[in-house]
Amino acid sequence: MKNRLPAVSGPELHLISPEGISLADWLRLSLAVLPYVDYFHLRNRQLTAKALLEAVNQMQQAGIPIESIVINDRLDVALASEAGGVQLAGHSLPVAAARPLVSEMRIGCSIHSPEEAVDAASEGADYCLFGHVYESTSKPDLLPRGLDILEVTASRCPVPVIALGGIHPGNAGAVIRRGAGGIAILSGISSAADPAAQAEAYRAAIQTAWLERR
Repeated sequence: MKNRLPAVSGPELHLISPEGISLADWLRLSLAVLPYVDYFHLRNRQLTAKALLEAVNQMQQAGIPIESIVINDRLDVALASEAGGVQLAGHSLPVAAARPLVSEMRIGCSIHSPEEAVDAASEGADYCLFGHVYESTSKPDLLPRGLDILEVTASRCPVPVIALGGIHPGNAGAVIRRGAGGIAILSGISSAADPAAQAEAYRAAIQTAWLERR
């Protein structure tokens, strides 16, 4: 069994798979941005556990390190594949129930408030995914939570808070300067004309802000 993975020593860049993307396109995207991305979230609610496991196997065979692969929601697939992490949402198994089962795996928890972040960390989450920070096309009917709430959440949460929602290279630095431990991106990279160049721009923005914050 692998040792439990520590957080990246610097700002983390997470890439979340878009809904409906084919496995072939996801593999091409992941390989293109591999030099700049820390974690690849495999999220597809339509796939069976068997299909998700096969997708993980193909990612690994293509050259994506298994420790960089995060499985959304499906703890069984994360365990079977020995993935680097599992991302739990509100409908998922609670962190407190998952933690004893995955002591050697990184657990992320989706949260929307400082209180939820504190609770998730106390139950054993290794990081919290917070959003959405800015206006987001994926959630057009919901108001963004904004930088002020992000800052409060990050200041109260003892584990890294990874921000998502409406983040682009031009505002990514502000997110880090407000205390986020990293960012998670979906369409900002996957829909870019040059995903690798876009991922590099995100990496440069958050790294610069991280050094300024230190």
